Amino acid sequence: MTQAPIDRRRIRGDESRRTVLNHAVQSATVDGLEGLTIGRLADASGHSKSGIATLFGSKEQLQLAVVSAAREVFIDAVIAPARAHTPRGLVRVCTILSDWLAYSHDRVFRGGCFFAATSVEFDAKPGVVRDAIIAASRDWEDYLAGSIEHAKNAGELPLLDDARQLTFEIVSFLEAANTRSLLYESVEPYRRAEVALRSRLIALGGDTALVATVGTPAD
Repeated sequence: MTQAPIDRRRIRGDESRRTVLNHAVQSATVDGLEGLTIGRLADASGHSKSGIATLFGSKEQLQLAVVSAAREVFIDAVIAPARAHTPRGLVRVCTILSDWLAYSHDRVFRGGCFFAATSVEFDAKPGVVRDAIIAASRDWEDYLAGSIEHAKNAGELPLLDDARQLTFEIVSFLEAANTRSLLYESVEPYRRAEVALRSRLIALGGDTALVATVGTPAD
């Protein structure tokens, strides 16, 4: 059987696209998606302006590609490890929360959580970019709510009535920690969030020893 020829131009194009997207994602968390420009990306990535324009076509297509790339990074940092290494239930919920705190605390994105930043930037700007941010955020909240619901059904959160309400509260704690840690250049907001998360889960009947694992490594 003859082997299909390797399309080296396509390989180089894919590598260039990944390099540019990496710079764009990091930049967007600081300068915003609207702050992305072909010129800045060319300087940061070492590619030509025309080359970047060829890769993405338009600023809107670049923004959509950045949102998609950020979503994959988020999944790899927060969702995938928990799914791979923990059973469904409260242990997975606790792992997800710890991984989210670490994702923000360790600055996987230079400007903190990508979706916390871009949600504020696009919350009042209708269009396909906002739609993509909403879809990614809903996927995350749906997954968290489903994990909480499973813990409830397994009897691990016996006093919980509404998984969606708890999801709203948890996301609020996480995003507040992210925003305040950036604003004040402090890790204290993460500690505050950890206390709030643990208290809420324990109040709902969560196992104290298991809930105590929620948090980021001490500095």
